[in-house]
Amino acid sequence: MVEIKFENEIDEILLHIANHNNFLLSGGAGSGKTYTLVEVLKKISVQYPTAQIACITYTNAAALEIRNRADIKNLKVATIHDYLWSTISPFKKEMEQTLLELINAPDDLIKNPNGDEAFDCKFENGIQYKEYVRLERGEISHDEVISLAHSMYKKYIRLCDILKDKYQFIFVDEYQDTSPLVIDILLQFLKQSKKQCIIGFFGDTMQSIYEAGVGNIDGYVTEGQVKLVVKKQNRRNPEAVIKLSNQLRIDGLEQEPSNDENAPNMVNGVIKKGNVMFLYSNNFDLDIVKNSIWCKTWDFSNAVKTKELRLTHNLIASEVGYSELMEIYDADPILKFKADLKKELKKRDFDFAPEAAFEEVIDSIEWKYQRGVNAGKEHKDVLLENELSKELYNYVKHWPCKDIFSMYFDKDHLIDDQIVIDGVTIREPKRHYLIEHLFKIQSLIHLYENKDYNELLRKTSFKLNSAADKKLLSDIISTLTKAENLSIENAINFADRYGICTKDDRLNDFINKNEYLYWRVKKVPFKEIQNLYLYLEGYMPFSTQHKIKGLEFENVLVILNNGGWSNYNFEYLFDKAIYNELKPAKQKSYERILLRTKKLFYVCCTRAKDNLVVFYPSPSQRVIKEAELLFGEENCMDLDENTS
Repeated sequence: MVEIKFENEIDEILLHIANHNNFLLSGGAGSGKTYTLVEVLKKISVQYPTAQIACITYTNAAALEIRNRADIKNLKVATIHDYLWSTISPFKKEMEQTLLELINAPDDLIKNPNGDEAFDCKFENGIQYKEYVRLERGEISHDEVISLAHSMYKKYIRLCDILKDKYQFIFVDEYQDTSPLVIDILLQFLKQSKKQCIIGFFGDTMQSIYEAGVGNIDGYVTEGQVKLVVKKQNRRNPEAVIKLSNQLRIDGLEQEPSNDENAPNMVNGVIKKGNVMFLYSNNFDLDIVKNSIWCKTWDFSNAVKTKELRLTHNLIASEVGYSELMEIYDADPILKFKADLKKELKKRDFDFAPEAAFEEVIDSIEWKYQRGVNAGKEHKDVLLENELSKELYNYVKHWPCKDIFSMYFDKDHLIDDQIVIDGVTIREPKRHYLIEHLFKIQSLIHLYENKDYNELLRKTSFKLNSAADKKLLSDIISTLTKAENLSIENAINFADRYGICTKDDRLNDFINKNEYLYWRVKKVPFKEIQNLYLYLEGYMPFSTQHKIKGLEFENVLVILNNGGWSNYNFEYLFDKAIYNELKPAKQKSYERILLRTKKLFYVCCTRAKDNLVVFYPSPSQRVIKEAELLFGEENCMDLDENTS
């Protein structure tokens, strides 16, 4: 077979379209995938002027960008949730029936608010898509829309026929983060219809850092259902970063500088050289890093030009202003003592009645800590070592011990930010729903402050019908933003009372099931939530490593510190020999953790438009040797020996 040479990936995609093939455009970071998507849309609108095109994005910002750049009459651009809702919402009876089936199904795709009892509801106002969930009123949110659409497309071939009749082309931006349920709809269920529709995917498997995403669709490519198109050029990164990132890729795609002399990473037709450094020290002192010759000219107060990327949030909680929330979620004394107590009881094979009071169980054993900072101390002395611990203990000491033992929360439930890009929620996060609800309040404040009143009113129950309503809305926002002593509980109740952000089923369910945690959090100033929101949404110059996907900065500092997070391990990334030293149980998870870490590191490094500095605290000699191979020996520096 004669290999066809294409002038560019756009021509290759157009040939696949002419042959009625689904396709996948795979391009690395900074390759200009959105540019290709927009150009393909423009070409299709000319070649197939009567065809209707759907383009699915994952942020409102991305949808707006594509809509503005591809000014095409027969194009519908929408986020995945809005798109799916638009296709199933006309079928009211089928929606209601399917929703009831899902609520009562044992797999908990949609949680039954009645627990084990059958859920039955007439849905007098039909099914409504909201920013919150109240199932008894037929109000569903993002996750429920995807689950509902998945079930309906699987059941109703007629729905597949209607969709294919309506759209002859469906394109998916950032496909790797797509829910597997959506991939099922597009590549499995739509095949039930014999009508013609071409599905196109755009993305990069190396940037699939969200666990709920499909990651890749290699199986569909291998079986020929989807044709692969590779885009090798890089328009963002300097030469040094391209060289580094190519060594990290696992899919065989090797990027090369753009052939466009006007690309952002070109100067007078020549690729920028750029600077890449691997710095290390036995001291975790970021001032040494920032004052070193490689970073001292960077403006760390400029969030547009410079980003400081960390895996964990602990080091910056006090800087940002959410330290009280972090202290609750990451260092709760009762939770810590409970974990120690459970271990001690198990070690002693100590039997107690589950309904026995927490205090009763504690008082029934003699126990001194054997190890650690508390070695030699009586267990109850440790529990009551300060006024805060005493207050917390007095609140729960009469609770059944089984209720205390079942309590669990950690900092990921506060700060998991894998689900937000450009200020738009993609999927339900690991963050507690309480925090998500508070973020909804702050996001609505943000809409008001940016004068996006239409979007604000779409997401709330507040009615704006008169000048008096405008004044009331202004007063409401002012109260939420300027009242220094406003607590989290008061902010929730205030926003609910005035229809700004409704207290829904999930929030009420969370509060009922997490009494102790809510009792602690509700007293924290709402200002801490506002600070946390601004930080996680990227309005400050530092960021977690998950938050910068899709963004770019002149200067990027990547700090490699696991912070105790077991999902990632930077030592695995730089020490290949460690696998053989792990126990068999650990070896099973090694590859999964290594791949997740490598992808995250790839995303971090490829944000740099000019300068990239990676800092690794207290590395082993094996880590240093691997870094020298990856970065080049001349680009690795021990800050303990050279700080100038």
